[in-house]
Amino acid sequence: MRKISPKIFIEGKEIDYLDGDYSYPGNFSASSMTFNIPLTQGGMQKLWNREVTLFLHPSDSYPIFRGWIKRMNETFTSMEIFAQDAVGYMVQAGGTSKAKVRLTDKDNLDGYTAGAFIRKIIERAELSDKIKTIYIGDTSPRVNSVTEPFRGVVNVKSSIEDMVSKAVDVSGDLPRPNLLRVIDDGTNSQLIIELESDTDSDPIAHTFTEKDNITSLNIINKKVPTIITVEGKDGVSSTFTHTSGLDAFDRNYLEVSNDKLESPAECHDFAVKLWRTNERLQLEYTLEVTEGAYLNENDVIRIITEEPEFSGNYRIVGKSLSFSPADFALSLIINRKPPTLAEYISSRDN
Repeated sequence: MRKISPKIFIEGKEIDYLDGDYSYPGNFSASSMTFNIPLTQGGMQKLWNREVTLFLHPSDSYPIFRGWIKRMNETFTSMEIFAQDAVGYMVQAGGTSKAKVRLTDKDNLDGYTAGAFIRKIIERAELSDKIKTIYIGDTSPRVNSVTEPFRGVVNVKSSIEDMVSKAVDVSGDLPRPNLLRVIDDGTNSQLIIELESDTDSDPIAHTFTEKDNITSLNIINKKVPTIITVEGKDGVSSTFTHTSGLDAFDRNYLEVSNDKLESPAECHDFAVKLWRTNERLQLEYTLEVTEGAYLNENDVIRIITEEPEFSGNYRIVGKSLSFSPADFALSLIINRKPPTLAEYISSRDN
């Protein structure tokens, strides 16, 4: 296994640093990096909005993080620098306000599929210099912006999320949503659409065992949608409310569309399936591990234990990395079969 040796660059120039933390929360949320540099480092006075990249090894062709500096905090001995990726830039557009565009009855983005809509709205918001859409692709199945057109002052990030969330793939045993994530092509940040991975059939990216490379485990509760509205063909729809779930998970909403559904009854049945899928994935785990820094959101990993019934495949949701020039600590957020894994590791500790 190649040794991790993190390098930080500002505007392409390598800098000396003391330590740092990188966080990738997933779910189309902003990734961030905080790092400390010595005050003796020269030329660090005008850093706001400068591009910063993090490479895990000098031979890497693309960085694990590309972002822009948002704030700095100077102490007696060092300067703390905070940077966010292209999603964070999309939220604040390089300033304190969220990136927005105005859409009207005469000037709008009606009729575009999700992929085309994302390209156009990023262009209109003048964010193309920070996030590219060359590899954006499209949702499975394809959806468009006709049924619920966007009007008025539109939040760029929220409208992108709304478009992609409408598409749910039903080609397998369970409904699968589409997701958005940022990749790096070595020069730019690129936004792509992917179908959520199938942990039963997709390739295994990495294997972890409780003895070899898992050091600890923590459990995280997720928000489970309890009020689900499904829109089918020609405007038919149904809303499913899980009444007992409201007490357990509070009032959380989900709206999707599926043109294959032709009646309110079919929409209702589909909403119930969505509830069961989300309830099954209610819990997530944070694994502290000794390898796997190059794993990405949506990768499938395998957990192997001494008892096969507690082994299984899981999907990467996010990750975080604490590092220095000579060391690193890695955490992965995963989901799929959390109760069995938790019960097993808990029983091993007792």
